[in-house]
Amino acid sequence: MKIVVLAGGISTERDVSLSSGSMIYKALKENGHQVIMLDVFLGYEGDDYKEIFEKEFDQAAVSKVTEACPDLEAVKALRPDWKKNFFGPNVIAICQSADVVFLALHGENGENGKIQACFDLMGIRYTGTDYVSSALAMDKGLAKELFEYHGIPTPKGIVLQKENVMDKEGQLLLSGVQKVPYPCVVKACCGGSSVGVYIATDDEEYQKALKEAFLYDEEVVVEQYIKGREFSVGVMNGRALPVIEIAPLRGFYDYKNKYQAGSAIETCPADLSEMQSNKMRNLAEQVFKALRLKNYARMDFMMNENGEMFCLEANTLPGMTPTSLLPQEAAAEGISFGQLCEKIIETAFQE
Repeated sequence: MKIVVLAGGISTERDVSLSSGSMIYKALKENGHQVIMLDVFLGYEGDDYKEIFEKEFDQAAVSKVTEACPDLEAVKALRPDWKKNFFGPNVIAICQSADVVFLALHGENGENGKIQACFDLMGIRYTGTDYVSSALAMDKGLAKELFEYHGIPTPKGIVLQKENVMDKEGQLLLSGVQKVPYPCVVKACCGGSSVGVYIATDDEEYQKALKEAFLYDEEVVVEQYIKGREFSVGVMNGRALPVIEIAPLRGFYDYKNKYQAGSAIETCPADLSEMQSNKMRNLAEQVFKALRLKNYARMDFMMNENGEMFCLEANTLPGMTPTSLLPQEAAAEGISFGQLCEKIIETAFQE
């Protein structure tokens, strides 16, 4: 089968995407497919792109996730024309010539539904959920509204628009604005990998967190801080995988702790009672339905000291890096990484 592993891009999760893509590429090559790894933003400039599947082409220039976010301005400088066309040279043509595109993209223009909508119009088959559910899950404010409507427990919170709380000089105008009791979590509405996520315990930290979060998005979600244990549950074809628990050695499960080996202790299956595990898995399946998700996704949860569970968000293209959670959950069911990639592709052909 001819497969394009599409990664990279210009989101804050670029490095994570390239690391995911590189691992998927290697697994699919070992499975005997004709596979290429393609950066959605940089593309392929060679005139021989029609024969690209006959080559050993792995565009994973970065396969290791660093502690800091990538230098996106340096990446954009490689393509001065990018504002006129997000897709790099020959990306669409190459994807159209493939049997399926394995989406290893994360964050903006990967999980927000835009690429999925474009591929639908171009007749390109791809892995993961469709454009509608991608957009719903990516917008944390909309997702929270749907959770509440469907009775799925989620931290109480509010959504703030930058234009309503910040003047032209960048000063916050918070008088009269509804607040969430401290400690609270401030996060960019459409961010991922905990980029643009902050915990505030007083007014000074709250204002600093808002300013930082607004650098990533025009909307910000502010919600109650849930003290307790953190979990994640993958769902494939509507069925939940085993629960995994994440315990960062320091701080919370931020960008560094997600992708730097040894920064967190991950236990799968999680140390929960059978009743607790079944309840969390059931909630994950409810989220999958509420957001109209397809193929596969991963849901993040917190459980407080009283045993109450709260869904934080859904990830429609969860990480597939060496430290990612979904592959660990699949492994707990005896599914190897290569088999997981095959199952994801098989589902894409069922849609």
